[in-house]
Amino acid sequence: MGVCRTPSRRCAVCGDSTVRSSPYRLGVKVLGVDPGTATCGYGIVHHNGGRLRAIDHGTWTTPAGEQPALRLLAIFDRVAGLIDRHEPDAVALEESFVGADARIALSVGQARGVVLVACARAGVPCVEYAPNHVKQTVCGYGHADKEQVQRMVKALLKLADPPRPSHAADALAVGICHALAPPLLRLAG
Repeated sequence: MGVCRTPSRRCAVCGDSTVRSSPYRLGVKVLGVDPGTATCGYGIVHHNGGRLRAIDHGTWTTPAGEQPALRLLAIFDRVAGLIDRHEPDAVALEESFVGADARIALSVGQARGVVLVACARAGVPCVEYAPNHVKQTVCGYGHADKEQVQRMVKALLKLADPPRPSHAADALAVGICHALAPPLLRLAG
């Protein structure tokens, strides 16, 4: 007899135990990260029952004169600490935007890599979203400016003030983007 996919403890038709032993998760907690070596934004968003809520958000900076390896270690430690403290179901990153300055792109890519390693080490799935996709999801317009993103994040999360600086708002926005993704898309990463 095949595997029955009935969501009860025992199938009334075939008598087999089900594949799923516990109920589906209704809520999802996402750590959103706007990676950067100079300033890194983070935001923890919880989505449950159609409601979004901000749990925590902010930024941290690393000194420009510090050795690159120490700056990256600081980012790793901060992300690992957020994962340990908040136990997110997933981490969502904003994909790197490669502009005219290759040095900035390389620096952001290194910060992104450190976040990916922290997630892998903790066993937390990590997904990436293009900046335009995040803006489209949160603002309804893929080319929204930073102030529009801040205002929409404030409205969606029912915050008293727009999140500042913009790196924190961007991190919350990427967290919202993943939290609102269809469940199968969230699973697929």
